[in-house]
Amino acid sequence: MARIPILRFGNLADHARQLNLTSYSPVIVLEGLVRGVDNVRHDVYLSSRFCEEARAYLGGLIARQANVADLIMETPRPLQPRSNLLMRAREERPEPPSPRGTPAEFKRLLSDLQVEALKAAKQQGNVSLDLLARLAVVKFLRSEVTAQFATVLERCRTLLKSSENRPERTNQIRDRVYALQVSKKSVLRRAGQEIFETLRDIEKQTLVRMRQSLFGDAAGGSYELFLNRLVFTEDGRDDYLNAEHYVMLGNYEHDPDRFPTMRELAGAFLVSLDVVGPGMDADRVLDGLLNSPENAQELVAGGAPDDSSPRGKAQKALLNTWQDFLESQKVMDHVVASYEAVPLLSEYSPAINAQQLKNALVSKKERSRVESLITEHPRLSPASLQAAIRRIGEMKGADRARIAGRFLSDFMRYHRDLRRLEALNSALDSVNVIGNEKLRELSSLNRLLYEFLLRDEQKPSEEKVVHHVIIKADVRDSTRMTRALGERGLNPASYFSLNFYDPVNKLLPKYGAGKVFIEGDAIILALLEYEGERGFAVSRACVLAKEMVDIVRAYNEESQKAGLPGLELGVGITYQGSPPMYLMDGSARIMISEALNESDRLSACSKEARRLLPLGGPFNVYRFQLQREANTSEFENAPLVYNVSGIQLNAAAFHKLQQEISLQAQDVAMPTIWESEQMRLHRGLVPLEGGLFHTVVVREARVARLNARDFSPVGWSDDLYYEVCTNAGVYRFLEQTQAAKAGQ
Repeated sequence: MARIPILRFGNLADHARQLNLTSYSPVIVLEGLVRGVDNVRHDVYLSSRFCEEARAYLGGLIARQANVADLIMETPRPLQPRSNLLMRAREERPEPPSPRGTPAEFKRLLSDLQVEALKAAKQQGNVSLDLLARLAVVKFLRSEVTAQFATVLERCRTLLKSSENRPERTNQIRDRVYALQVSKKSVLRRAGQEIFETLRDIEKQTLVRMRQSLFGDAAGGSYELFLNRLVFTEDGRDDYLNAEHYVMLGNYEHDPDRFPTMRELAGAFLVSLDVVGPGMDADRVLDGLLNSPENAQELVAGGAPDDSSPRGKAQKALLNTWQDFLESQKVMDHVVASYEAVPLLSEYSPAINAQQLKNALVSKKERSRVESLITEHPRLSPASLQAAIRRIGEMKGADRARIAGRFLSDFMRYHRDLRRLEALNSALDSVNVIGNEKLRELSSLNRLLYEFLLRDEQKPSEEKVVHHVIIKADVRDSTRMTRALGERGLNPASYFSLNFYDPVNKLLPKYGAGKVFIEGDAIILALLEYEGERGFAVSRACVLAKEMVDIVRAYNEESQKAGLPGLELGVGITYQGSPPMYLMDGSARIMISEALNESDRLSACSKEARRLLPLGGPFNVYRFQLQREANTSEFENAPLVYNVSGIQLNAAAFHKLQQEISLQAQDVAMPTIWESEQMRLHRGLVPLEGGLFHTVVVREARVARLNARDFSPVGWSDDLYYEVCTNAGVYRFLEQTQAAKAGQ
């Protein structure tokens, strides 16, 4: 390994001790999954409709990138892969409603497929199932993009043969077919990058929030391996891709800035910082440090440290040492040239190779060759090349130091993504994407197959209810309001309909809820879960109830402006892990469920609590036990319940909510009816239809014990109760708290 020559800027280890370096080793671990029929890999079958759409899209993408889409139109037969690895399924599927092969339809189906995989993983309680689906999708797309290039080329050749009786047309097609063959690498690169951008968009727009909702931070590091621009490259070494997104290193055997050489130099620099202790595996330590681009910022501050602080002075010393080291190893000029060559690529490539352009900036011999090539192309001018050469010659020490710092960061990003690619490829070797129906049947019969299908391809579950959730929304003092409205000559029926029942009815289809029945001052709703369904009944019930409270609040504001009385609401949500029973009244079904009775108790508000505790504030639900007589330890068994514009969950519903989505708990002390009350807030994301998500916060609190005479606190019971928070201030408080933690 190369060594740092002379320490002109103090002891490097002392400088480094002022900084915080991190280590990272990418890996994908698949746990709890069975091996397939070959006892080596996991068998996966992907949605046949998605595969058909992907083939059509990839064929069109290759044709567009190769500029032969018009030729493909002249041979209008379906694009089929030549490879037998992934064959089209035999059974005929109905055509999707959207046009075939469009980027929008491909993206929609790809997103839907991955969302269904996440739901299946949640149902099985194993995030590895979703990782397996992601791996299978990448493996399929990798295989198909190559297969579709071969198909497009074959169709162009077929058209060429069919045009032999038209010499002029034949020559035109022959030139374009030759150009297609020559540009294979660049066509596949551009196609791969478009696929990557689509995958990244889906991840950012939908999957990351869906995964956080269902699993929290579980396996978060593994998913970073899919957000890698090198995923759709052959070996991670593409000059144009590296130049645009990383740094273009040397490729030729005699180049001094090839990847192995530059890794050795970066490793030597880190070793000089005394980061490898006695008994440590040096290669492993250095690899982990080089996989963390944050270390480059920490060490050299991106090439522009602020030396007004001790930390900045240490970074400047390290930057100067790093630059001197690159200069002494005769690679600094190549580093500078790798960045100066980037703006030249659009002008001179593909006529002149990217490596030739870069080397022409530092080698007079290579410069002469490139200038000769430029003269052979009348449309090219040497002016831009010569200007870049002048800039390199005039570059001062500070500018070179800045580039040295930038290079360390870009090199570490590239090093990390190469290691991520290696880890991903290793995981892909354990996946067998099945396209053969006989093999699919064999694997399925032996219960070894993992199928990832779109929702409409999944076997319809029997209409067998296994769980249910009840929401009761209780409207308070409806008799008093009816009398008050009647005395003013107003219609109570239309008032209740416009302000409550009609808006709530519009919400029901959105959440899959149905009305059990409506009383004069209450509405009772049910959300049913069917066998085999990946439902979020309690999660959706919480969001629905929250919207109901928000609707009533909004209408109350308008009613108050008009001098009309407002509605007061209390909501109770109960979960029962069994189906409801029914009585028949003629043709009408009447639901019987213990959840109905419990929801009634949760939505109610004790008159005594309401009279003595006009609470308001950030929370809307409280439970108390009263001590009626002084000097006694006896408390009433039946608690007083306060629920004004609040939503109360039973314990079973809360525990089911914890199973449905990932809840992040935070213990806080907040002012309530006392100066401070200890409680636990649970925050999670609820996935809704259409790729939407809704944040929900549940307060877990203990039942307070009070003196009945003056409601002074006596202590706390061990009994817990749960409130779905509706106050926006609580949500802001948690967001600010989490932002503060992230800042630290």
